[in-house]
Amino acid sequence: MRELASNHRGHRHARPKVAVDTVLFAISDGGLRSYLVPIKSGPLLGKWAFPGGLVREGEKLDEAARRQLHSFTGLSEVYLEQLFTFGDPPRDPNSHVVSVAYMALIPDAGAVSSEANGEPAGKWFAISALPPLAYDHSLMADYAMKRLKSKLEYTNIAYSLLREEFTFAELEAIYATILNRPIDRRNFRRRIMAMGLLRKGRSTRRGPHRPAALYSFTRQSLQTIEML
Repeated sequence: MRELASNHRGHRHARPKVAVDTVLFAISDGGLRSYLVPIKSGPLLGKWAFPGGLVREGEKLDEAARRQLHSFTGLSEVYLEQLFTFGDPPRDPNSHVVSVAYMALIPDAGAVSSEANGEPAGKWFAISALPPLAYDHSLMADYAMKRLKSKLEYTNIAYSLLREEFTFAELEAIYATILNRPIDRRNFRRRIMAMGLLRKGRSTRRGPHRPAALYSFTRQSLQTIEML
């Protein structure tokens, strides 16, 4: 028994690598968009993927996700949430890589600035028209969308997709776009205001019609609310 145990301990096993990938969302041009980077070599050449990479030894997962996202986008301050772990051995044709997926939200797609050789590292795509994705990133996209829709109905997560001040119409558009259904404007406004989620600012924004009042969230951090 002792000899068998010794042999077992001495046997070397190839260990899976650990990676992080982040599904980055923003509202732009009236729709929900996600940021993708192209695969530039190997068997998946020509496909697209969410920003990500391998975790360094001794590095926390959240730190790795923020580091990788910053390297591809230049972003530092984002809403970031861990989603799910994807670990099927054949998901990466190069080696066995276990990926921890994240979701990130920003209020301005134009804030992405990272470049490679003078060109943007990636490109924004409408979530309804994503190109062929590498690995199992299509599953990540579906998982992230389900999480975002769910959280929109019971938290104030919309704050992370809006600038600090916004019109009520912009808030309504966030909900209508992500939930993909019409919003009863009068009932929606009544419920949102009754929850105390917003504070009305003193300034207004000029538009094609009368000036629109500006609002901001009372809390710029995740908060559970009554189901909408």
